[in-house]
Amino acid sequence: MKNFFYLLCVIIFLILISVITILSTTGYETDKFNGIISEKINKINKNVLLNLEKIRFKFNIQNLSLFLETNDPQFEYQKTTIPVNNVKVYLNLFSLIKSKIKIDKINVSSKEFEINQLKKIIIKTKPSNLNSLIINKVENGKLTSNLEFYFNDNQEINNFIVKGEVVEMDAIINKNLNLINTSFNFFADSSDILVKSITGKTDGFEIKNGNIKIDKNEGTNLELELNTKILINKDNVNKYLPFSKNIKLINNSTNFSANLDHFLKISFDKTYKVNDFTYTNKGLVEELFLKFEKPVKNSYIEKNINNLSFKKSELSSRYSSDKKNYINAKGVYSVDNQKYQNYNFDNYFSNKESNINLNFEFAKKLNIDFLNYKKDSSKVAKFLLNINIKNDLINLKELIYTENKNLIKIEKLKINKKNIISLKKVKVKTYKGNELKNNFNLNFGKNIKISGSKYDASNLDKLLNKKSENNIIKKISSGIDIDLKNIETPLSKNLMNFRLIGNIEKGKFVKISAKGDFGNNKFLDISMKSNKKDKKKYLEIYSDLPQPLLSNYSFFKGLSGGILSFTSIIDMETSDSRLTIDNFKVVNAPGVVKILSLADFGGLADLAEGEGLSFDKMEIKMNNNKGFLKLDEIYAVGPSISVLMEGYKEEAGLTSLKGTLVPAKNLNKFLSKIPVIGKIIIPKEVGEGLFGVSFKLKGMPGKIKTSINPIKSLTPRFITKALEKAKESK
Repeated sequence: MKNFFYLLCVIIFLILISVITILSTTGYETDKFNGIISEKINKINKNVLLNLEKIRFKFNIQNLSLFLETNDPQFEYQKTTIPVNNVKVYLNLFSLIKSKIKIDKINVSSKEFEINQLKKIIIKTKPSNLNSLIINKVENGKLTSNLEFYFNDNQEINNFIVKGEVVEMDAIINKNLNLINTSFNFFADSSDILVKSITGKTDGFEIKNGNIKIDKNEGTNLELELNTKILINKDNVNKYLPFSKNIKLINNSTNFSANLDHFLKISFDKTYKVNDFTYTNKGLVEELFLKFEKPVKNSYIEKNINNLSFKKSELSSRYSSDKKNYINAKGVYSVDNQKYQNYNFDNYFSNKESNINLNFEFAKKLNIDFLNYKKDSSKVAKFLLNINIKNDLINLKELIYTENKNLIKIEKLKINKKNIISLKKVKVKTYKGNELKNNFNLNFGKNIKISGSKYDASNLDKLLNKKSENNIIKKISSGIDIDLKNIETPLSKNLMNFRLIGNIEKGKFVKISAKGDFGNNKFLDISMKSNKKDKKKYLEIYSDLPQPLLSNYSFFKGLSGGILSFTSIIDMETSDSRLTIDNFKVVNAPGVVKILSLADFGGLADLAEGEGLSFDKMEIKMNNNKGFLKLDEIYAVGPSISVLMEGYKEEAGLTSLKGTLVPAKNLNKFLSKIPVIGKIIIPKEVGEGLFGVSFKLKGMPGKIKTSINPIKSLTPRFITKALEKAKESK
């Protein structure tokens, strides 16, 4: 009996094992559940139609569950056929015992099908903005999926899992740019959506790997990670121009190659409106080439800047709804294809404010005229800038320029719409070789104070006459106090112990009281007063040494010695001025030598090239009207020669002069024959022979043409001036 019971147990066990083996492998084919399952699924979702043909009853050993399996069933959702590969229906064991079938889970795995079939299904699902993106932007692609639906005791879906793969997907970015050959894996349930292993590319942009996570537990949160390779060049840059409408630097000549990692987080509300977002990127810019549509001009840089090139630059940036944005870049750059130099750029910004730190090396030639400072391309300078931009206000907190021992430092320069609002301090220390050329400070407070041991004023006129709208001088209204121990002039004579007290309004002096010392009892005095009644300014300059004041003007080239007196009445944009210089010489002045040579005054020409032509006096009467300089009269008389001129100089540079030049012996002979009866009688023609020449000079700077004609009579004006000077000399 015992043996029989043992044998029976073995048989039952073997039968059970066999049944389990059969059920877990081939299963048991039946059609009893076909209608029940189809009906159940249709009740759960009326949009789903499932027709089953062959069903196999199987057992899952792993989780000890029973399920029904069918292959190649007819599956429709919203009247759209989906190519289903397999359907598994997991049954509740206790429901079978009670003869009341309860479904725990349904698993549906699809065959590969076109994404265009999916568009028909998702058109009625939410969110609608995501649907619109898929329907309108996705063109091609293939999809395989696996769906799992979980049911509660009421046979309602309480959760689902969707997973699968998309391959060969094409999508429209804009009319010129498509995302092609895209693939990814996806997973979704009632709370999360995961898209992993994303790859794809456009013309110039490749997604090497990427992940997307959408969390729907509390609101909707999206997280995106992308590893990309970017290659934009002349062949595809036009496709990206619509994305850079506000970036004027991007044009058809742009080259950009980089490997960047992108991170994006977005939080949506229940209506899928963005609550907040954060986007960051990080990576290496292999190359960035920018050609400016218009060359960048700067009066201090020898040549215009046409292009910039960056390479091996570390880049990171952040854009966020919390406004804590930044761009960081570090690497090397080149100006106009020259040698690469280091740079470091940081910009921390919000909608209305930016804080910029910029450090860079600079090898291009520099020429700061008013400091007489030059840097050639063999020397590398360093710039350090700290800039705050808020609304329309640019606050240059600090600019430090260094090159060897040379230093220029600017503190707290504020600019609003290209106007200088304020400036706190400027420190300048420059050398030419080992010789100190500039060492002074500019302090801006209630008054402007300029003080120091040395200032190179060799080219000061280039600052004062600068026409640029950004000319700092023209933006200032303040009292001014200058105390400079040594001012270097264009000549060997320096101005010592220069002291000036005055007032400036809109860049123009309205009051001046200044003195300086050239040494050897030679002085400089400057005075300017304003008349409140007629609003005119009265300027007076006296100098025992004219050359330092006139050396930058080509007209006075060759002038030596003399005493200068200058008066001017200034009325808004016009001025009437008178300049006199007594007891001076003209030595080796090219224009004078040329006229004398053409006039065949050989002896005078030789004298001008040698020891120089002496003059007792020169007077210049002139009128300046908004940049147009009219020379009403230029008269110079000397023991060897006299000259009378008039003409004009346009703001653009065109100069036109005409005049008369007469040797002294001819003039004296002529004057001796003029009778004096109560008043001067000037005949139309007096005497015989050659008196002198008339001449004309006209042209742009460096291109002035000279012409002469002999004269046998003098103009009444010349005779009048000659007689006046003859009387003064008696």
